[in-house]
Parts: sequence; structure tokens; C-alpha cells
Amino acid sequence: MKDWKEIGASLEKLKKKDNLFILILVGVLLMVITIPVDKKEGKKEEDVIVESTSTEQGTDSVEKMEQRLEKILGKVEGVGEVSVMITLKSSGEKVVEKDLESSGNSTEEADSQGGTRKTTDSSKKEETVFYSNESGSNEPYVIKEMEPEIEGVLVIAEGGDNPSVEKNISDAILALFSIDAHKIKVMKSVNE
Repeated sequence: MKDWKEIGASLEKLKKKDNLFILILVGVLLMVITIPVDKKEGKKEEDVIVESTSTEQGTDSVEKMEQRLEKILGKVEGVGEVSVMITLKSSGEKVVEKDLESSGNSTEEADSQGGTRKTTDSSKKEETVFYSNESGSNEPYVIKEMEPEIEGVLVIAEGGDNPSVEKNISDAILALFSIDAHKIKVMKSVNE
């Protein structure tokens, strides 16, 4: 009987050690999670500038697309007065040029027992490329500008209840934008 009591006491001590070990691991995990990561936390000023101008230009380009579409659809026979609304899946984006520097070092060592160990160190550094504009201020160098992605188009037209006019409007939108046909809605306007 005494042996069983000793085993039970040993198990209790081991259980307490396991719980303490788990608590320490959870604490370390929480500390690792809260350590900031440079790329997510620290946005540089130029990145913020690029993102804000991207959003502003996305709104402006949508309004321009709506106006151009209203103008062109208004010239189609049977459409009459027309209003257009375009919704975006994503706004436009500018991709800036980056200078990338990378370096690496590889070391191979042999120990006295005939084994070898290979150590490789590498590092990368990334910096945004700037240029001076006419006013003398620095701006990020944009290498690619991506247009906003269109989610759907709503057209309200005087002739929106005529099936052939509705088909012509839908066909024109399909030809201009790469969206699915079910994301185009043509409706008749209310005469005021």
C-alpha cells in the first residue's frame, strides 16, 4: 500500500510541474505574439502617401467612368436620360519602386570527430526609391498603376423597360468592363 501512496504523490508532483510548464509556455507565447513586426506596424510616410492618393484617385476614376458611361449610353437609341452607378471590389493601387539589397555568408566547419557543420547567414534590406518633382519635394517612384476592380454596375434609364434597350446597355457594359453579366442591373427611371 505504501508503494501506491508514493506513486500517487509522485504523480501529483509531476502534474503540478506540468501545469507550471504549460503556464510558462503560454506566457512565452503571449510575449511572442505581442512583439511588433516592422512590416505590419511601422508604415513609412511614403507608403501612407501612396495609399491615400490611391483611394482618392479610385473615387475620382469611378466618378469619371460613371460620367463617361452616362454620356455614351445617352446617345444610344431608346435609352433616353440615364444615370449610372459603379461599385468597386477594390480601389486602384500604385506599386512603388524598391531598392533591394541582399547579402549572404556560408561557413562550413569540420569537427575533430569527422562531422561537418554548415552555417548560412543572409540578410535583406528594402528601401523605397524617391525622385524630386517640379516643386522640389521627394515623391516615391511609381512603376505600375493598377486600375480599380469593378464589382457591379447599375443603370437607370428612361428606356430601361424595353428588353432590346436593356440588352444593348448590358452588352455595352460587358464590352467595356470585365465583369459578369449578372453584376449588371438595368432599370427604368421614374418620370418626374
